[in-house]
Amino acid sequence: MTATRSGFVALVGRPNAGKSTLLNRLVGAKVAIVSDKPQTTRHRILGVKTDAEGQVLYIDTPGIHRPLHKMNVRMVDAALESLRETEVVVVLVDASNKTGAGDNFVIARLKEAKVPVILALNKIDLVKKTDLLPLIAHYQKAMDFAAIVPISAATGEHVDALEHEIRSRLPEGPALYPDDYLTDQPERVLAAETVREKLLIHTRDELPFTTAVVVDQFEEPAHPKAPYRIFCTILVENDSQKPIVVGKGGSMIKRIGTEARLDLETALEAKVFLDLHVKVKADWRDNERFLDELGMPPARRR
Repeated sequence: MTATRSGFVALVGRPNAGKSTLLNRLVGAKVAIVSDKPQTTRHRILGVKTDAEGQVLYIDTPGIHRPLHKMNVRMVDAALESLRETEVVVVLVDASNKTGAGDNFVIARLKEAKVPVILALNKIDLVKKTDLLPLIAHYQKAMDFAAIVPISAATGEHVDALEHEIRSRLPEGPALYPDDYLTDQPERVLAAETVREKLLIHTRDELPFTTAVVVDQFEEPAHPKAPYRIFCTILVENDSQKPIVVGKGGSMIKRIGTEARLDLETALEAKVFLDLHVKVKADWRDNERFLDELGMPPARRR
């Protein structure tokens, strides 16, 4: 009988490299919200893949970047902390973008890792094949990676090859979670993140990083046919942003709410009553107490 392998794998990289898309692809279910905006992921998210070969515990991390706000300091610290807690690190690089100072910043941090680091050159569906070889050669000189795998998390191209490289470097051992365990995200967090995903999709460049979603009340069904009752506040930083979220005649917030409710009903396998309202809270990204309320881990002491 073949021994099974089990262990933690951190997915790291710059903002918008495709980490959440890859996590969902690897796990085979949507456990992380996805947006084409940078800094979409603000928390560490665990996604578990269990099969006959073993159990892989993927950790999706916030994008590594030079932080400008206290919120971003916490995000980057959460990502870097994962380098010390996993058996394998997978760093995603957007192959469709030119390499630059941001990539060098990430590589410098990865040289601190004491575990194998695999480079996944993502978004190859957007790149000419002839451009890949020079890119691979560039990163071979930048760092001694355990493996370099060109992939497309969006289409699934070569993700199986990446998965093979990951599994081959995990230690032998039993599963750490039950076979049906998928993610560590509580239902309250799922609700807030689902609303935020729709907000990011529909407000696009108008509200880059200045919104947050707080679950004010989360009521589980009182009986099998009753709905979840979820009440959320969408926070913006100034008065001019509030009309963007509300929309003309309430059209935008209604659209956000409808799409989020439908996704939550699928995820929770039950009817959902979702109530949204908007509130202005200036400088919330630098408010330590509020960041604690959002569940973001505290920054390391410097």
